[in-house]
Amino acid sequence: MNNKQILKRLYKDYTKKYLNKILLSVFFSILLAGSTSSVAYLLDPAIKELFIKKSENLIFIIPGLIVLAFLIKGSSLYLAKVIMINVSEEVRKDIQTDMFASLVKADTQLIDNKHSGKFIGNLLNDVNMIVNLISTAILNIFKDSLTLLGLLAVMFYQNWKLSLIAIAMIPLASMAAKVLGKRMGKVSNQQMQRHGTLASYLIEIFKNHKLIKIFQKEEYEKKRANEFIDTLKESNRKINIIFVRASPIMESLTGLMIALIIFISAKLIMKGELEVSNFFSFLAAMMLAYQPVRSLATLNIAIQQGLTGAKKVIPIIDEINQVKDKQGAGNINITNGDIKFQNVEFSYSSGERKILGDISLDIPGKKMTALVGLSGAGKSTIINLIPRFYNVINGDIKIDGQSIYDTTLYSLRKNISFVSQDTTLFDDTIRNNISYAKIDATKDEIEEAAKFSFADEFINKLPKNYDTLIGENGVKLSGGEKQRLSIARAILKKSPIILLDEATSSLDAETENKIQEAIAFLTKGRTTIVIAHRLSTILNSDKIYVINKGNVIGEGNHEELIGYSKEYKNFYEKQIKKT
Repeated sequence: MNNKQILKRLYKDYTKKYLNKILLSVFFSILLAGSTSSVAYLLDPAIKELFIKKSENLIFIIPGLIVLAFLIKGSSLYLAKVIMINVSEEVRKDIQTDMFASLVKADTQLIDNKHSGKFIGNLLNDVNMIVNLISTAILNIFKDSLTLLGLLAVMFYQNWKLSLIAIAMIPLASMAAKVLGKRMGKVSNQQMQRHGTLASYLIEIFKNHKLIKIFQKEEYEKKRANEFIDTLKESNRKINIIFVRASPIMESLTGLMIALIIFISAKLIMKGELEVSNFFSFLAAMMLAYQPVRSLATLNIAIQQGLTGAKKVIPIIDEINQVKDKQGAGNINITNGDIKFQNVEFSYSSGERKILGDISLDIPGKKMTALVGLSGAGKSTIINLIPRFYNVINGDIKIDGQSIYDTTLYSLRKNISFVSQDTTLFDDTIRNNISYAKIDATKDEIEEAAKFSFADEFINKLPKNYDTLIGENGVKLSGGEKQRLSIARAILKKSPIILLDEATSSLDAETENKIQEAIAFLTKGRTTIVIAHRLSTILNSDKIYVINKGNVIGEGNHEELIGYSKEYKNFYEKQIKKT
């Protein structure tokens, strides 16, 4: 999108709805322009009538009018700014809401391919630049343009010759601002990228703080942080220097202009072509015009920053998902829960190696099916394809004879529960973490799910029981406790299909036994697909698939595979030796 298209888009989607408020702000900008101009104009009768003619009857009127003009000026400026502050915050909310809605619905692959810190930078810093563009640009364009026009009218009224000379400053200031604006756009882009990089780095530091301590890398990370902060400092320094460059340029132009005006005015006064009162009124108008001229001259900088931010944010809002409902998709109807993979091929990106190559699976409903294989064989990929976290390249996946690509994502995922080794919990209470599966769950339903997952054993020992805050991703809980909460959540959902990805890995024997009991309750009478490195946890599976390099190299139950599959027998014998 070019700059013109971006501005049209911002107006259409985010500012048009607030047009009434913007027009009200414009009205107060008109009052501001009129009152500012009247201040400069009133100096003419003040000098002429009070100081030269010494008219006593105007000694209260003219000062009173000046006070009134300043009151209107201050009130109008305040109201215009307050209205635009309210508009800008509404716009910020709208953009951030749209961006979050796009991200929360985005394809898993999009989120995987970009660090979360970058998205945070987009959501906060880039949106802030856009809001600044909208609020500052709209207000300043009207406020400063109208004020400048009013002051120019006063200047021309007092002396047109001097006005023509003063106007020469405006194009010179605009040319300087245009050059600075282009430079600002480039530096702003660097600054936003570095903000995102720093945010990504900080997230990694907080996530891995224990790792940093155990490997004694505090000093190393301090040096890395200094490098990120230093590069950001340089970007901020460049932006601020570019921004303040306008000041010496404007000061120099203004000083030159005032000197020239005084010189010419003196000549005109000596010739009798200009009165002193006219000169002071003109000079006041010109001095008051300095602020709007300076503001308009630097407006291009704010515009360039805002456009740079919009070029990063709008593509995220406009992201078209590849994983989405097809036209005419219906709700899936699960009766038995049979799952079939028919000649499925998959790779994460076009041109990359295939993770799955022409794989076919027949997973019986209401029974447990296990996937066995080396790390990287494609087991987790198989599981991730069932709830359509990703789309297959070729082939089809059917549940009870219904293609998952002909059904709505909502109805598909509503019937699936997922428990993995990487338990995901929120920095919230235990109650809210369990009820995430069913927001309107009753107290009894939540406690029942905790009971069947054996989570109530540790929950009832906590000071606040179910209302205990567990910290970021459950940092205050053990691995087994987090896993039991995850299972409780799945129990509460009551889905007919259960996906278990290494749900009992890295646990001690006692905890694993409890979780196995919880899983037994969770999976009873449900279609279950389980991945486990410990074959002892899947020996009783109704069906086992041996996966190698994205292909099925063996299938059957434990006894059958021991008899004919060398790979499975090898897995089993190695684990027997370990025990």
